[in-house]
Amino acid sequence: MIDPAAVRPRFPALQMEQDGQPVLFFDNPAGTQVPQPTIDGYARYLRCANANVGGTFLTSRETDRLIEEARHAAADFLNGSPGEIVFGPNMTTLTFSLSRAIGRTLRPGDEIVTTRLEHDANVAPWLALEERGVTVRFIAVDPVTMTLDLDSVRRAITDRTRLLAVGLASNAFGTVNDVSRLTELAHERGALVFVDAVAFAPHGPIDVRQLGCDVLVCSAYKFFGPHLGILWSRRELLETLPAYRVRPAGEEPPGKWETGTQNHEALAALLGTFEYLASLGAGAGRRARLADAMAGVQAHERELAVRLIAGLQAVPGVRVFGITDPAAFDRRVPTVSFTVVGHEPEDLARSLGEQGIFTWAGNHYAVEPMACLGLTGTNRVGLVHYNTAGEIDRFLGTLEELTRGKRSVSSVSHWGEQP
Repeated sequence: MIDPAAVRPRFPALQMEQDGQPVLFFDNPAGTQVPQPTIDGYARYLRCANANVGGTFLTSRETDRLIEEARHAAADFLNGSPGEIVFGPNMTTLTFSLSRAIGRTLRPGDEIVTTRLEHDANVAPWLALEERGVTVRFIAVDPVTMTLDLDSVRRAITDRTRLLAVGLASNAFGTVNDVSRLTELAHERGALVFVDAVAFAPHGPIDVRQLGCDVLVCSAYKFFGPHLGILWSRRELLETLPAYRVRPAGEEPPGKWETGTQNHEALAALLGTFEYLASLGAGAGRRARLADAMAGVQAHERELAVRLIAGLQAVPGVRVFGITDPAAFDRRVPTVSFTVVGHEPEDLARSLGEQGIFTWAGNHYAVEPMACLGLTGTNRVGLVHYNTAGEIDRFLGTLEELTRGKRSVSSVSHWGEQP
């Protein structure tokens, strides 16, 4: 089990204060804070090893070594192999790159299936292929639990399906999908499976072999790292798909997928993140320690989720979306969307922010599920392992004061979106 009191001092940002009281980071689904080893890795690279790759001199050789070590660490995090790891600016950019490559292999009448539960980064890249005559079909969701409709799954995946694109967890509602089962159904029809693990990665262990998928993407800044995207794919697929690339990149993966010079300082920071996460677990080897650490994170967060969701449901006028039964919390992460009767999400988020409580309001780039609910947006809070029960109680107390009118709610005319 994770002890927040032990890990919080390792995150410099968690010492911040606003108006004399600690800042409360509940904005985690849009990006987490980072531990000191992440910061140290970034600074150390720029200070001691800043060079491009492939040179015959010390700093270039150190950069080559760094990139290789980052591949090994990312592979350990996902239980893949280093040659199956591709780095990029973010998950969205990597997904568009892959969708263009897959699109070159498709013909008019081929179908891609995604779901109404997705972040738009797992929808728009596939809709872009409609210009090639590809049909995009959607799996429906249950609007009460915000879980996938299994009957809709069976109807959507057909012999014409070439790819299933599904999230491991919802970035807006926290739902964890049964990706292993979905992968079985898709593979029975001969379809590839693409998994968006961005919203799950901070909350539990990922094993691409166990999931059985063909591609999985995540973003390091969502799990205590730098702004960097990671793509894992089966080696055979990386070899055979036609990537858009510069000619000197060659035809061998993963290099043929990594366009231009990579963000070397971010890769150094990523190594610091994996160092931190591995320090939370036990076992022989980095993979075992990372898996053990993330299992501990998962157990800790489920206790926090029970407290948060029960507390939200006790606030008059609050509607919590998604799974709310604690017995089913193995099927959700502690990312929670809610609305409050009589209060605009944007106004409420600003008022919370004025109290040093950082949350988000908007559609969270979850265009499809918001449309299913008939909403333009919600308030969203999300917990990670450095959050505490005391922070939850402070948030709930402030929220109740705001919604009962004991504190004024700010009114704004515009609110910027955040993925």
